[in-house]
Amino acid sequence: MIPIHGGYEPASGQRFAENVRWTGVLASMLGPDFRIIEEGLNARTTAFDDPVEGLHKNGRAYLLPCLESHAPLDLVIIMLGTNDLKQRFRLPASDIAEAAGSLVKSVASASPLDAIHLDARGHQALGQALAQEVKRILGE
Repeated sequence: MIPIHGGYEPASGQRFAENVRWTGVLASMLGPDFRIIEEGLNARTTAFDDPVEGLHKNGRAYLLPCLESHAPLDLVIIMLGTNDLKQRFRLPASDIAEAAGSLVKSVASASPLDAIHLDARGHQALGQALAQEVKRILGE
């Protein structure tokens, strides 16, 4: 499994501790029979070169070599897209969605396995968790 996500803590400017990042929590909850490979990098984009952060932040350029170096994989989780919203990119949502879709196609081309799709209950749980966090951030 390759979660691609930085786990950045803005207050300190550092990454969250391994046992705090969602990948570490996932690994702990799944137990020793599962291996989580974390490939997080702060400021990574889906598929766009970043003239400020550096060309190495392009997720699409990194993805296939990463998949090949960790093959075979049972599951891939991609958490990218937020950094594409940076003002310097000036990207419409449709371009960001298309870029994210290109990553899914890259994973599909490297693996015969299909993706995991959330059912209605999963969508509700994700929405509820995000709503709580948004309210916390906004102080509501």
